[in-house]
Amino acid sequence: MLNLRTCAAKLRPLTASQTVKTIFQHRPAAPRTFQQFRCYSAPVAAEPFLSGTSSNYVEEMYYAWLENPKSVHKSWDIFFRNANAGAAPGTAYQSPPPLTTSLSTLSQAQSLIRGHHVAQLDPLGILDADLDSSLPADIITSTDKLGFYGLDESDLDKVFHLPTTTFIGGNESALPLREIIRRLEMAYCQHIGVEFMFINDLEQCQWIRQKFETPGIIYSSEFLHRKWSSEKRFGLEGCEVLIPALKTIIDKSSEKGVDYVIMGMPHRGRLNVLANVIRKELEQIFCQFDSKLEAGSGDVKYHLGMYHRRINRVTDRNITLSLVANPSHLEAADPVVQGKTKAEQFYCGDTEGKKVMSILLHGDAAFAGQGIVYETFHLSDLPSYTTHGTVHVVVNNQIGFTTDPRMARSSPYPTDVARVVNAPIFHVNADDPEAVVYVCNVAAEWRSTFHKDVVVDLVCYRRNGHNEMDEPMFTQPLMYKQIRKQKPVLQKYAELLISQGVVNQPEYEEEIAKYDKICEEAHARSKDEKILHIKHWLDSPWPGFFTLDGQPRSMTCPSTGLNEEDLTHIGQVASSVPVEDFTIHGGLSRILKTRGEMVKNRTVDWALAEYMAFGSLLKEGIHIRLSGQDVERGTFSHRHHVLHDQNVDKRTCIPMNHLWPNQAPYTVCNSSLSEYGVLGFELGFAMASPNALVLWEAQFGDFHNTAQCIIDQFICPGQAKWVRQNGIVLLLPHGMEGMGPEHSSARPERFLQMCNDDPDVFPVSGGPCGVVLSLLIIFTPKSLLRHPEARSSFDDMLPGTHFLRVIPDSGPAAHNPEQVKRVLFCTGKVYYDLTRERKARQMEADVAITRVEQLSPFPFDLLLREAEKYPAAELVWCQEEHKNQGYYDYVKPRLRTTINRAKPVWYAGREPAAAPATGNKKTHLTELQRLLDTAFNLDAFKDLA
Repeated sequence: MLNLRTCAAKLRPLTASQTVKTIFQHRPAAPRTFQQFRCYSAPVAAEPFLSGTSSNYVEEMYYAWLENPKSVHKSWDIFFRNANAGAAPGTAYQSPPPLTTSLSTLSQAQSLIRGHHVAQLDPLGILDADLDSSLPADIITSTDKLGFYGLDESDLDKVFHLPTTTFIGGNESALPLREIIRRLEMAYCQHIGVEFMFINDLEQCQWIRQKFETPGIIYSSEFLHRKWSSEKRFGLEGCEVLIPALKTIIDKSSEKGVDYVIMGMPHRGRLNVLANVIRKELEQIFCQFDSKLEAGSGDVKYHLGMYHRRINRVTDRNITLSLVANPSHLEAADPVVQGKTKAEQFYCGDTEGKKVMSILLHGDAAFAGQGIVYETFHLSDLPSYTTHGTVHVVVNNQIGFTTDPRMARSSPYPTDVARVVNAPIFHVNADDPEAVVYVCNVAAEWRSTFHKDVVVDLVCYRRNGHNEMDEPMFTQPLMYKQIRKQKPVLQKYAELLISQGVVNQPEYEEEIAKYDKICEEAHARSKDEKILHIKHWLDSPWPGFFTLDGQPRSMTCPSTGLNEEDLTHIGQVASSVPVEDFTIHGGLSRILKTRGEMVKNRTVDWALAEYMAFGSLLKEGIHIRLSGQDVERGTFSHRHHVLHDQNVDKRTCIPMNHLWPNQAPYTVCNSSLSEYGVLGFELGFAMASPNALVLWEAQFGDFHNTAQCIIDQFICPGQAKWVRQNGIVLLLPHGMEGMGPEHSSARPERFLQMCNDDPDVFPVSGGPCGVVLSLLIIFTPKSLLRHPEARSSFDDMLPGTHFLRVIPDSGPAAHNPEQVKRVLFCTGKVYYDLTRERKARQMEADVAITRVEQLSPFPFDLLLREAEKYPAAELVWCQEEHKNQGYYDYVKPRLRTTINRAKPVWYAGREPAAAPATGNKKTHLTELQRLLDTAFNLDAFKDLA
C-alpha cells in the first residue's frame, strides 16, 4: 500500500505546482539570468511536457539553482549550465533516457507506508484491528483513489525507476506503477500488518523492509474440553496458533545460540504452553484436575510455573525453559521475568543477551490497560536492567473479559505502548499459520540481530468466552454468532493442505488420533499418582540450598561477626577514593574524612555499618545488588557508594568493588522512577540464586504502596502459593518526624498482617531464625542516620557476636529488676525519644526499655525472659505510629500469649487516625510529647485497670 501525499504530482505531466520541484528527471531549467528567460520562453514553452508551466515557477527554480546547483534535479542543473554556456534557445534542454518516466523518490513515498490499516488481520472479518473502519484518504485501495494524486488508470502502466531503499524489485531496477502497488500490497496489506516507520534508525528499517518486501518470500486443546468441560482452563481455542508461534521463536532463537528462555504469561493458554512448548509431563497437569490429590502448590492450576531442560529437536541443542508463576494480575509478572532473565545473564557472563532471553505473553486488554507494561518497557534499555531484547507476543482476543476493545483503550492498537521504545510491531492474522510462523521467525531474528524488544500481535478470537463456564452471548452477541460459525484454524489449515495435496485426509486423522492416544494414556497414568510432585511446578529451583552433604541444612543463624582487620580495611576503603586523579565534591571529602575518624575510633554509624555488612559478604563471594531511586548516593545523602568525578562526565568510582582481589561484584544502580516495575524486577533477580543479596530501597518507605501488587501477590505468599523461594530484602525508610503523611510511614502493619505465625500459640521449638526462609523487611532510619547516640562499637561486630532479635535494657533498671515499675517494649527510633525522656525525668531505675529488633517471626522466648525478669512491672507497648497502624495490633496478642495473659499489656502512642502522620510540625511535637507523657506517667493506666 503506497502513500503518495508528499509527491502528489510526480506521476503526472508537469504543472505549476511547487510540489514537483525536484521530482521529474526530464524537467528543463532557466537561463543564467532570469531576464534572459524571455528569449528561451518560446521554444521552451513549445515543449509539450512544459505546457501549463508558469514563469513564476521557473523563476523560483532558477533562483534555487543559483543558491545551490544540487538543490534542483540533475536535468534542471544541466539545462541551466547549458544555457549559461551559451546554448541557443531551445537547445539547452536535454531529453531524459527513453526508458520510462522515473519514480526517483519512491523511497520517500515508502516512508509513509501504512498498509496495516487495511490489512486483513481479523480472522472473524467483523472488526478492524485498529478500531477504525474508515481509511486514510491518501492510501490507495482502488483505482478510485488514484484521483487523490491527480492520477488515472493510464498512469498505472508507466514504468518507474526503483530507489535503493526498497526491495520490492528484487533484481529489477524498474517496474510499472501497477506492479509496484501490487507488490507493496502483497507485502503489507494481506494477513500481516507491519508498524515500523516510527523507528528512527535507517538500518533497522531497511532490515524490516527486506524481510517483508523481497519478492518470493513464502510465509511459511480439544482433549481437555472433553474431560473437564466444567473446569476453568482458560484454553487457547481461537488462538491455537500460539503454540507453533512460540515454538518458532524458541527454535529460531536456539539456532542463534540461545540456550535459556524465561517466559511469563497470563492464564489463557498456560496449560497448553506447559504441555506443548515446555513439555511438562501431561500426567502432572492432569493431577491438577483431580480433587482427591493433594495439591502442594496452593494455587489454581493456571497460575503455576515450571522449569525444564530438554533437547530442542530442531537445532539438536539443549535448551532450558522456565515459565514463571504469576497471579491473576495479568501483567505483574513482566518485570519479574525481566529481573530473572537479567540475573541468569549475569551469572553466566552473558553480557549481550546471546545465551539467555525472555519471552513475554500478553492479553490485548491487559497490554493496553496495565501501567506496569509501560514501566517494564522503560527498563528495557537501561544499563543495569536491560535484558538485551524481549520478544512480546500479544494474544489479541479483541476483547477483555466482557469489555469491547472500543471501550477498553483509546489507542488504535493494544500494542501502541511498545512504540515508546521503538519496538517494531508485527500484526498478523492468527488464522494464517504460515504468516504467523514467518512473523515469529522475523521477530526472533530481530531480537538476535539488534538485541531490542519486538512485538508480535496475534489477532485472534476467544471461542469460549472468558472462561469455559461463561456465556459470552450476554454481552457480545454479534461477535459470538460469528465465532459459532468460524472453523477452527486447525481444520481450516488442514483443508488447505489437503486441497494442495500436501497431506491427505487419512494422514490428518491419524495425527489427530495419535495425539489423543498420548493424552488418554497420560490421563490414565495420572490416576496412579498419590501426591502431586512439588518439584514439577518450580520455576526457579535452588538445588542443594536446603541440604548439606545429603542432610537438611541447619537453619540456625551463625555468628555474623568479623575480625578487627577486616572491619578496619572495609572502613578505610569506605572513607577513601581508590582511583588516582579522581576529583570528588568538597562536601563529600568532609563526609569521607568523618568516616575515617570513626574507623580510627572503632565506631560505626548506620551507613558505615551497611558498608561493613556488604563488604564482608563480597569477600565471601556473595554478589550484592542494590537498586532503587537515589540508592547510589542515598536519599538522605548518607551512603555515597558511587563517587562522581567533578571534572569528567560519566566518570565514576565504586570503592566497594575495590575491597578484595577476588571479591564478588557489587552492583548499585539508581532505578527509573518506578516502584512497581523495579521491585518486580529485583524480585525476579533474587529468584535466580540463593547465593546473592538483592536489595530494593524505597526513596521513602511510604512509596512501596505503588508496588503493593508485587508485595501482596509475589513476595509474601510466594512460598505458600508456588513453592517459590526468594531472599529479596526491602529497605524502607520509616519514622515519624513531622514530614507529613507521605514521608513518614512504611506501613509496617501491612507487612505484619501478612505474616503467618499464630498469635495465640507459643512455639514449642525453633531456632533463632524462626523459619526456614523469610524475606527481610528492614524499616530503615532517617534522622538516626546522623543521631549521635545511634552508633555502635567494633566490639559489637567482632567474631562470636550475633544479630540480636531483642536488645534488653542494660542500664540501672536491669541491675535492680525487682524495683522496676514499668517495662516499655518498643522498636525503631522511638527508643531514642524514650531514653532521652527517661533521663530527663530521672527514671532510669524505675522504667526499663526493651527493644524488639525482629518483629516476625515474633521472639516469644526472649520476651518471656524479659517479662519474667521484671516481676512487678507493668508491661507497655510504646510506638510513635497511630494506634490503628504500626505494630500494636500485631504485638499485643503475642505479648499476651508470651506471659500467658498474666497481666494486661498497655498502649502508649498516638491515637487512631486515617492518615499516617500530620504535616504540621507543631502538631507533630504535641503528639510526641503526649506519647512520652503517657509512657512515663506511672499512674496513667490506673483508671483503666
